[in-house]
Amino acid sequence: MDARITVLPGDGVGPEVTAQAVACLSAVGERFGHRFEFQEALIGGAAVDATGDPLPEATLAVCRSSQAVLLGAVGGPAWDGRPRHQRPESGLLRLRQALGLYANLRPVAVHPALEDASPLKPEIVRGTDLMFVRELSGGLYFGEPRSYSDQAAVNTLPYTRAEIERVAKVAFELAAGRRRNLVSVDKANVLETSRLWRQVVEDLAPAYPGVKVQHAYVDSFAMALITRPRDFDVVLTENLFGDILSDEAAVLAGSLGLLPSASLGGSVGVFEPIHGSAPDLAGQDRANPIGTILSAALLLRHGLDLQAEALALESAVDRVLQGGHGTGDLKGAIHPHGTRSLGDRIREAIRPPRARAPRLVDSAYSWCGSPEGHRSRP
Repeated sequence: MDARITVLPGDGVGPEVTAQAVACLSAVGERFGHRFEFQEALIGGAAVDATGDPLPEATLAVCRSSQAVLLGAVGGPAWDGRPRHQRPESGLLRLRQALGLYANLRPVAVHPALEDASPLKPEIVRGTDLMFVRELSGGLYFGEPRSYSDQAAVNTLPYTRAEIERVAKVAFELAAGRRRNLVSVDKANVLETSRLWRQVVEDLAPAYPGVKVQHAYVDSFAMALITRPRDFDVVLTENLFGDILSDEAAVLAGSLGLLPSASLGGSVGVFEPIHGSAPDLAGQDRANPIGTILSAALLLRHGLDLQAEALALESAVDRVLQGGHGTGDLKGAIHPHGTRSLGDRIREAIRPPRARAPRLVDSAYSWCGSPEGHRSRP
């Protein structure tokens, strides 16, 4: 297939990690016979510096004309003093809103080779495999009215039944295809919006009779996530809670640099690692590209409906980690790498294994064919 992918490198380590993800996508395309066209555009602080706008209209137009968007990271101290409409994060929020993205998928799985990478005991994190479904276009991040002065500040936390229903359906459907367990996280003992959230989830539950539904307050769930993470399958949350809890879950995996995400709901999805721009690491070839590369795998699966290709990319990451390769943030990596070197390893692992050539031996002669040119079909 032919596909146009917009790449938004952004700020800090964003350009470095997206470059590795693009290279891996190109390798997948080469292996499976696809042609991916990549087009870069500005977002975040880089866009502010160039145009004064963290999401230029030209960038939005390019995103809308593509089949999927791969994003790096935005933000940094260089833009902290800007007014709100010129903050890099405002560009990201506007992008999600403009593309109609309301469901953010954040998978968290502990790789067997990285059980010792977490500060938690291996017996706690071993076997963890959960999926956060975070509402992405409502709540405190978008609520009005909002205001700020040096004497008082106001944010508003609104949710409608329709907003909750559409993201809850995504979570229910994912749970039905996984281990059939759904935990909905709220603060219904304090917040009216959470009371509505809980009621909507209860109203939807009969339509998914095979899915076991539980409700949890966000504070108690935050503790349970760290003490018994294997108990959870799909976790449904509102915007702010999902942002915080999924970052907390990076402790389970061993590094924030490992975790990908997919933002869905509109005609064009955005795929990005959950880590920030890490300006202190920018330009040093030290950032972990795996979260972005796994986001590229989600792009293949959810953005282009290329299931085998997504699995090939995820399997390549799996083999590299199993071989003890990693960047400096991964505790206990036997073979340390920089950003580019680790990306090269993963890209090499995407290629199909060479087939062994036949060896023929008899009393008159022996012959060993060269394996060059003999590749197994994907």
